[in-house]
Amino acid sequence: MSEWPRLWILTPTASEAILGGFGAQTQENWVAGVYFFPPTLRTAIVVIHQLPRTPETLWLRLLGRGRVQSRAIDELEALPVNDPLRSMTLELLYNLQRNLQLTQEPDRDEEDRELIMRLAPLYQQDREQAVQEGRQEEGVAMILRQLKRRLGSLPTHLEESIRQLSIEQLENLGEALLDFENEGDLSNWLIQLSN
Repeated sequence: MSEWPRLWILTPTASEAILGGFGAQTQENWVAGVYFFPPTLRTAIVVIHQLPRTPETLWLRLLGRGRVQSRAIDELEALPVNDPLRSMTLELLYNLQRNLQLTQEPDRDEEDRELIMRLAPLYQQDREQAVQEGRQEEGVAMILRQLKRRLGSLPTHLEESIRQLSIEQLENLGEALLDFENEGDLSNWLIQLSN
């Protein structure tokens, strides 16, 4: 029976009376806010507003309401732009939002609209960052191919220096490398760039 699936009910709030009516109780080794029904029912309720503020509960707290959701959005905004948790969460929320638009557009309440309005710029920023990183990676690969063709194999420290360049710097290097005759020319160009 322990291998049977469990039904998970997510709710922004739940009163003690409701939880008690179902016989739902907390269990050892589970975070606050998770209540289990009697074993034969194979069901648990996750009361979102009772969840601890941890990275592991961020996604669920974003599905909460009011202050809980607002704080979770603030935490998401505070994550570094290149944080995988931020990117993954924004992608999941964007997909959820698109699905909600398809099913409930006329019935959307003010809190749902506010969530979408707050998350849209974050998602857009995340997408732009991904595009920028993709462009930078492509630029590095192209410049390294050109340099290797022109100068032969490059030392690791020079390759690493090139990988750290911005897109604009890579474009400048792409023009400058046409005049390089040896590895020293590349080293001098990189030294001048850092001055």
